[in-house]
Amino acid sequence: MKQTITSPLVTAQWLEQHLDNDNLIVLDASMEKVVGKSPILYDTFSCIPGAKKLDLENELCDLTSNQTHAFPTTAQFIEITSELGITQTSQVVIYDNQGIYSSPRAWWIFKVMGFDHVYVLDGGLPQWLADNRVTAERFSSSMLVDSASVDSIIKSGCELKVNVQDAWVCDSTYLLDKLSDKETSIFDARGAGRFSGQAPEPREGVRSGHIPNSVNLPFSQVLAGHGLKTAEELQQIFAGLANEQDTQRVFSCGSGITACILILASVEAGYHHNVLYDGSWAQWGRDHKLPIE
Repeated sequence: MKQTITSPLVTAQWLEQHLDNDNLIVLDASMEKVVGKSPILYDTFSCIPGAKKLDLENELCDLTSNQTHAFPTTAQFIEITSELGITQTSQVVIYDNQGIYSSPRAWWIFKVMGFDHVYVLDGGLPQWLADNRVTAERFSSSMLVDSASVDSIIKSGCELKVNVQDAWVCDSTYLLDKLSDKETSIFDARGAGRFSGQAPEPREGVRSGHIPNSVNLPFSQVLAGHGLKTAEELQQIFAGLANEQDTQRVFSCGSGITACILILASVEAGYHHNVLYDGSWAQWGRDHKLPIE
């Protein structure tokens, strides 16, 4: 099935037509906690047929870090993808139950780990249901290989197949150095109230305000209905906000989740020098050594 898809998105129609392909892996990256929007609630559980659960909150994050929703280690990623039966030849489609919310985070993790054939389902489960497409009542079994086999895969040097793009994720030290860089645009995906410091932060001990010289682009502004706005609309949005001479865009939010919605939008708009500030405001706002506005 491996075919060239130039967009980071696939449609529900495309996915339905390819569900029976053995090389396709469908992942549900829905999160229990939804921040920054009114969550879509469901009376009964349903998922896309054949989908496997990808736990962003408890498995695909570094729980040893004091950072909220910290980026997973390479070893974690290898272990989880091995359990899911994913290889570099797999074609991976990721969705969530809010439309486009947490799926871009999972997509960006895969991209940073060097996976080319990974996509977000535009509109996610809500669009799938709105189209009256067939659903399943439970996830497909995630564990396709036993733990001993996973250990063997990791010890055999599977890490060499993971081509980590370190420059696509940054820390506060890197970002602090870029605050006055005219070739770097910094975007904050939080709502306007939190960005301006008028609305309280949801996490204790985190200051109100924003990173100096950053631009507010609430993630809701790049969405239309359940899905992403068109490439042309996104190009216009970024053209009005980005530095004209920028060579990279750094994206932040509350804890590194919704910033990835903006990264998805930036890629869809045709821009490819995107960086996630993984610590985001949960880290920056808590560190009193870092400047705020």
